[in-house]
Amino acid sequence: MGDERLVAVNGVELCTETFGEPDAPPVLLIGNSMLSWPDALCERLAGTPRHVIRYDLRDTGRSTTVDPDAPGYTLRDLVADAAGLLDALGLPSAHVAGFGVGGWIAQLLALDHPGRMTALTLVATRPNAPGPVDPDLPEHDAELMKSLMSAPKPDWSDRASVLAAMVERARRLAGTAGFDEAAARDLAGRIFDRTVVPAGVDAAKAHRSNQLGTVFAALDCGPRWRERLGGIGVPTVVVHGEDDPFFPVGNGEALAREIPGAELVRLPGTGQELPPRDWDAVVTVLARA
Repeated sequence: MGDERLVAVNGVELCTETFGEPDAPPVLLIGNSMLSWPDALCERLAGTPRHVIRYDLRDTGRSTTVDPDAPGYTLRDLVADAAGLLDALGLPSAHVAGFGVGGWIAQLLALDHPGRMTALTLVATRPNAPGPVDPDLPEHDAELMKSLMSAPKPDWSDRASVLAAMVERARRLAGTAGFDEAAARDLAGRIFDRTVVPAGVDAAKAHRSNQLGTVFAALDCGPRWRERLGGIGVPTVVVHGEDDPFFPVGNGEALAREIPGAELVRLPGTGQELPPRDWDAVVTVLARA
């Protein structure tokens, strides 16, 4: 495992974990929970060698948590947190990778703080924020959303109830190449156990946000940035599962098309996930620059 600690950034504390030698080329991994990026993938990447950094966003994991349903910050503040974390770690720049919602932060970091990035990797994400999708982009799979919306709601304060619900959610988000129920259960359990519930914060609310990233539904994510993607000037690779039902692969195709010189790496049989069968491909991309 890596070295985990709290780092003061922009008036909050971000729980940060590092892998590998500090003098190796740095790679900053952004997700919702730091566990969006699997331990073994981080360790494998560190061996290339790279100095790997992953962290919990605000209101997530062991980072400062106030109220996930009423965040007093914006998506741009999360972008500033990423830049501030590099400052706090003494890193002028890094290869930055974003998974899912972390891809939004990574895109905006490339646009608003271009000097902080040596390369950009976007995994299972799309070129716009929550809300109505652009008419030329594929929306969430209709059957997926119907099944997610009709699924029984767990007791978010009860660990067993949450794990059962999250395993079924992960099953629906997985691709056709296979689903590891034990791994999904372990991940949900670790996210549950790492969730900090400060005094005055509803435990169910905190656990729901940590598992689902619901804070992004309440977050001010404006203004749009898709029209600015042509201004990204660092080497970029877009990695996308061909079976992703949440952000269908057309979103990755759009990113690769609209970011100058970007390459698209397709993951056959993969959904909205980072399964072990894809780690070699992902590590190869992350170790390029």
